[in-house]
Amino acid sequence: MKIKMFSYSQLDTFIHRLSGLTKLISFLFLSFAVMLTYDYRIMLLTLVISMIAFKVAKIQLKQIKIVLLYVLFFLVMNIVLTYVLEPDFGTEVYGTRTILFQFNSYFIVTKETMFYLAVKTLKYFSMIPLGLIFIFTTNPSEFASSLNHIGVPYKVCTTLSLTLRYFPDIIRDYTNISLAQQARGIELSKKEKFSKRFVMTVKMVIPLIFSTLDRVEVISNAMSLRGYGKLKKRSWYSYRKLQASDYCVCLLSLAVLVLSMVMRFYVTKTMFYYPF
Repeated sequence: MKIKMFSYSQLDTFIHRLSGLTKLISFLFLSFAVMLTYDYRIMLLTLVISMIAFKVAKIQLKQIKIVLLYVLFFLVMNIVLTYVLEPDFGTEVYGTRTILFQFNSYFIVTKETMFYLAVKTLKYFSMIPLGLIFIFTTNPSEFASSLNHIGVPYKVCTTLSLTLRYFPDIIRDYTNISLAQQARGIELSKKEKFSKRFVMTVKMVIPLIFSTLDRVEVISNAMSLRGYGKLKKRSWYSYRKLQASDYCVCLLSLAVLVLSMVMRFYVTKTMFYYPF
């Protein structure tokens, strides 16, 4: 089977066989569990669950390579800016100050700040895989039908389904435009200066926006011609009933959320847990 970039891949795995509703609920539960606290133990638990799900879902590195590069870039920028703007932020958060070394009176490296930045990095890495798993393993049509069966209006469900299907098309069009530009002799690789590559990328985005608007109009006209939206209800071809495995996964993710709340409000009684 041909591997699709940043889109749903139809495979026969345990994760793929789960309902789209199950994966959405689990994604929200685990995300809330991570957002509630800066306790690295909860984040490590969520990260382990995500890595196991990645392995089971057979998601390959080349499918998420581009996404990981962008994530790493913005993550590094975030960490650098956090330190540059407030080098002693860890002391304000944890209430202690252990100086490791310092460059001058402003740029002081403390154990507390380094620990905070490490936990912040772990926070990102424990949440991002959850979203990628949802995108790569969820059939848009099945996901839309699952939402409709719990009361979400089918027009909203269809919009979400089209959105999930549209991301791969945007990436494919961008790739085609990029290859066409390179075939005309325009250098877009790392050999060219970053400033020039950035300008050329902006120039490629402009026709991509216009093609996107044209496609939206075509889809809208096609749906209108087929009488979409005239009836209050619609049937779904790819609806999937919840199985025992769906309930088990939801309970597992709920258990992680409850554990995070217990640790946050009753055990550590603080958002920023510091073990030292």
